[in-house]
Amino acid sequence: MSILQISGLSKGFGEGKNRNDVLDNIFLDVEEGEFIAILGFSGSGKSTLISAIAGLVEPDQGGVIYRGKEISGPGPERGVVFQSYSLMPWLSVHGNIKLAVDAVFNKMPATEREEIISHYIDMVGLTHARDRKPAELSGGMRQRVAVARALAMRPDILLMDEPLSALDALTRAKLQDEFAEISSKEKKTIILITNDVDEAILLADRVIPLTPGPNATLGPEFKVDLARPRERAAMNSNDDFINLRATITDYLITVGLDRGADLESDIQMPNVVPLDLNTKAKASAKADTDIDVKDRYVEFSQVKKIYPTPKGPLTVVDGFDLKMKKGEFITLIGHSGCGKSTVLSMAAGLNPITEGGIILDGKEVIGAGPERAVVFQAPSLMPWLSAYENVKLGVDQVFSNTSQAERKDIVEYYLARVGLGDSMHRAALDMSNGMQQRVGIARAFALSPKLLLLDEPFGMLDSLTRWELQDVLMDVWKQTQVTAICVTHDVDEAILLADRVVMMSNGPNAKIGNIMDVDLPRPRSRKELLDHPEYYAFREELLDFLEAYEGGADPSAEQLKSIQQKRATRLARQTKNQSDANGGQSTGTAA
Repeated sequence: MSILQISGLSKGFGEGKNRNDVLDNIFLDVEEGEFIAILGFSGSGKSTLISAIAGLVEPDQGGVIYRGKEISGPGPERGVVFQSYSLMPWLSVHGNIKLAVDAVFNKMPATEREEIISHYIDMVGLTHARDRKPAELSGGMRQRVAVARALAMRPDILLMDEPLSALDALTRAKLQDEFAEISSKEKKTIILITNDVDEAILLADRVIPLTPGPNATLGPEFKVDLARPRERAAMNSNDDFINLRATITDYLITVGLDRGADLESDIQMPNVVPLDLNTKAKASAKADTDIDVKDRYVEFSQVKKIYPTPKGPLTVVDGFDLKMKKGEFITLIGHSGCGKSTVLSMAAGLNPITEGGIILDGKEVIGAGPERAVVFQAPSLMPWLSAYENVKLGVDQVFSNTSQAERKDIVEYYLARVGLGDSMHRAALDMSNGMQQRVGIARAFALSPKLLLLDEPFGMLDSLTRWELQDVLMDVWKQTQVTAICVTHDVDEAILLADRVVMMSNGPNAKIGNIMDVDLPRPRSRKELLDHPEYYAFREELLDFLEAYEGGADPSAEQLKSIQQKRATRLARQTKNQSDANGGQSTGTAA
């Protein structure tokens, strides 16, 4: 029986030339007790849709019907959890939830209201923090308060608008598990807005994409026929999950193609080389001229980083030791606090090395330099300058030995490569986060660096925009073959980009826990990876590695070795099954 119906809902903002038609003719029936996940791109109108269901915005056409009656505004039967926590900073955890309970159940005896508050604080695991204020809580804990507050109002429908998108991967996974448990215990009707395919499949009964805006509408629905409870590591070996994940991803990639700008350009990259601004860099005693530098193009030699603290020295990274070939792409992965970004900042020369050393092309890394380009999580652009001007700042410094025309071609070439050929003269402040990050990528490549360093470059973006920019990064990298190191917390991103994935142990005293060679063919695309028979074996190893270190654990060498062996066994089994299948086909044909 339907508890909620969306009928012909359309919504836009503005008038005349400034009119933005966001949603167009949305129809959806939601059954009581159903968990629906709506997937969509940035700017597709996901938040507008959830706000319309909540009664916070009024549709231009159509409407939302709850239990046979059209809604006309907000109501306690529809609880909402937003991406931002929206907590009262002067109130405790208990006080924030009490505020909502007192408003909805003002005629209920105080003792019963207190029982409701305590029940939901306990449900989200915050009993120990009930008297803390938001400033004393982590991001994950704040979001737990927001969930508890919504549930404590005892709504019939829980509406969640990307509630986990601002959290790190580990916290996000923990809250996903809590949402699944709450759904099971409370038997709530839930509509989740998300940009994460795995999150949608893990939690929902139905996954429904929202097509790119403007005039976004709902696409085909995908039913999730996977037994509950769903465990993410186990699903990685489930054929139904693998097929559904590939189908949904393929659909999203297909409908998203029309959004991408044409990356091809008539502009040719001039045949110029950057001015070596580091000619006076100190040559390291470690640079042995008898060794082929291509095989030791980048060398981390027992690198250690110690920070002074009021409680004494804190060793964050302890003995990071790694050699990279020229043109190799490495990804660094591990839990928060494992020193990934510290390693990257030391390679960039932005953070002094306590012990050991880093060699690049036979020279010791001392301080920052243009031969090492960095793309940060935040784009770090000059907001008052255009995309073109932001890229040109660095090009003018590094290619000061070339003509203005050649420098212009360099800037325009890389902006075109990242899909900004038609937007290069827009001010950075007028660009979306995704567009700004494209400028950051263009700026880094335009410096023709010897080493490209990427510190979670897509971490602030939604999953679907991240896919697009990963493809952009791979496309430009294919042209340059620059040696690169990318810090990420995204398992799929780590495999997609890398020749080797370097897995970090927990901090403090973090070091390399394992290195996985990714011998999957290049060039790679997300779709091709999902179709590759060996992809999920690599994914399983990374997931198992992260799980082994979860919660500050320190797995033994034997445990880590067994994780590697598990992948080898799975690949051997797949190879045998494929060989048997081919043999059976050959026999049949011969017969």
